[in-house]
Amino acid sequence: MKSAVIVFPGSNRERDMLYALEQISGQKPLTVWHQETTLPDVDLIVLPGGFSYGDYLRTGAIAGLSPIMKAVKEQADKGVRVLGVCNGFQILTETGILPGALLRNAHLKFVCKEVELEIATSQSVFTSAYSANQVIRCPVAHHDGNYFADEDTLNRLEAEDRVAFRYTQATNPNGSIRNIAGIMNEQKNVLGMMPHPENLIEAAQGGTDGRGIFESALETIA
Repeated sequence: MKSAVIVFPGSNRERDMLYALEQISGQKPLTVWHQETTLPDVDLIVLPGGFSYGDYLRTGAIAGLSPIMKAVKEQADKGVRVLGVCNGFQILTETGILPGALLRNAHLKFVCKEVELEIATSQSVFTSAYSANQVIRCPVAHHDGNYFADEDTLNRLEAEDRVAFRYTQATNPNGSIRNIAGIMNEQKNVLGMMPHPENLIEAAQGGTDGRGIFESALETIA
């Protein structure tokens, strides 16, 4: 699986993501600076976590205007897989690649802990390694992870099986509506999620529950 990680000013999880991708795919990922206007020929594009532009204005708002995002959208429209984690998810909503918005956490505090995620669907290129309704562990670290969308959008996400992950009711860390932790686009080749699967891929990190997301994408590459 050939992959590329987009780096913005203020990204701080790109090294974690690069390590996870190399460990699982066996191939060294490429890094792409946000001012580039084209992307290499890859199977997976990743927007990592961090605080792009210091979260100035809104989380992901300025990064969403970066030159590279036009190329990301073009590749996503062609069916290339795109994964946005934490700040990457925020950027994907800011650009309209994914619907909804990530609001300030309901308790108005930064949260950094491990949560439980329910696999809402196993019918996607990002979740096929899991079973539907399986519960996994995954760390979160964010201040603006409270997913919100209008009722029509939420009902459409549900009807089209585009909710990928939910926080279990007991561990929802931010107040996200319907406990949503991750969603996909209509083609299901773009996934945005607030938890950090790249930080739970090997025993040294305390578990391997996050590997399935990367293994799913790898296994389903034609």
